[in-house]
Amino acid sequence: MEVENFFGCYLLHSLNEKYKGRTYIGFTVDPNRRIKQHNKGLKAGGAWKTNDKGPWDMVLIIHGFPNDVSALRFEWAWQNPLKSRRLRHVPKKIPRESALKYRFRVMSEMLQVGPWNRLPLTVQWLNVAYKIDFEVSKLPPLHIPICIGPIQPLKVKKSEDGDDDKAALHFCFLCNKVATKENMFICFNTECLEAFHVVCLGRKFVSSSGNKFLIPIDGSCPKCNVATLWGDVIRYASGCFRKSSS
Repeated sequence: MEVENFFGCYLLHSLNEKYKGRTYIGFTVDPNRRIKQHNKGLKAGGAWKTNDKGPWDMVLIIHGFPNDVSALRFEWAWQNPLKSRRLRHVPKKIPRESALKYRFRVMSEMLQVGPWNRLPLTVQWLNVAYKIDFEVSKLPPLHIPICIGPIQPLKVKKSEDGDDDKAALHFCFLCNKVATKENMFICFNTECLEAFHVVCLGRKFVSSSGNKFLIPIDGSCPKCNVATLWGDVIRYASGCFRKSSS
């Protein structure tokens, strides 16, 4: 799987006989580079808590966060479930429960509550040997897929002719005011390509769905009615998707 503008939270598992079974949770924009850093130690950019306790396996990663701040907040809560106000209902680690199973249990609970249950996340098992099945009652929302296999982040390249810096004139379909690339979303449907202010579209998604939350999960293009995840709207508007050539 190849992912552009990657923001992910990962789970490591130690293979060191002395520390076997120990886990570590972190944030990365490049999981392949990050696991190498952990295994090479502090001098290579690894973490103090993982230094000399490897080799480590990166077994699981949650990705699809709209930005680094969102991913870092997820990381902190995953690391500190007993301190997070959103996870007060999650039971503490029980006797004989492995660290890996406990971390997985916490993560499965996190995907049940806001704001994380409304983001376009992906649960990715990088090593099938560690895979744990979700309890039926704790399966992630339908818009959060569970995948297996390696992952390869992609870097977005700016066009050589500098077209990315040229602001084309667009008008928001909903308010008919000028929308610039800093506050604009263009429908993914190539037969539509209508422009919207992100704020206008967000309000439309919320009002159309009757969603009680300030942040919608998804909605339909007001012009062509194609369904779109709100997280994808934010990522596109932030420049996280490669623009198609015309």
